[in-house]
Amino acid sequence: MQGDKPIKKFNWPIRVYYEDTDAGGVVFHSNYLNFFERARTEMLRAFGHEQDALKAEYGMVFVVRSLQVDYLKPARFNDMLFVSASITEAKKASLVFEQEITRGNTVLCQGIFRIACLDASAMTPKAIPQHLFKTIEE
Repeated sequence: MQGDKPIKKFNWPIRVYYEDTDAGGVVFHSNYLNFFERARTEMLRAFGHEQDALKAEYGMVFVVRSLQVDYLKPARFNDMLFVSASITEAKKASLVFEQEITRGNTVLCQGIFRIACLDASAMTPKAIPQHLFKTIEE
């Protein structure tokens, strides 16, 4: 499943609230990570998989192993944004997402996230459940 093209692309709308901003009304840098996380969670939910159910049924969790983020332009209070999530690589126990936050046609922030699948108790690598892997492929 490795290649140059995204496997799946998902978009999630997010409104910037006052609590997301600093004193100048600009989104605080760490909140972009929250927006990216929400889009990945909603993508999984759209595939029919809840993270708490995956933990309860399979004893697995997804965690961020590494990330690279480029902040290009500021988002501001009350902006309507879209956060995309594209799976660009899927391996037995990890996924790579390329993500962007846009306002209209303007890219504000982009990142690459390597997500590991871990055994929830031992916190060691664990294979992504086959049915979830198939959902990603389809």
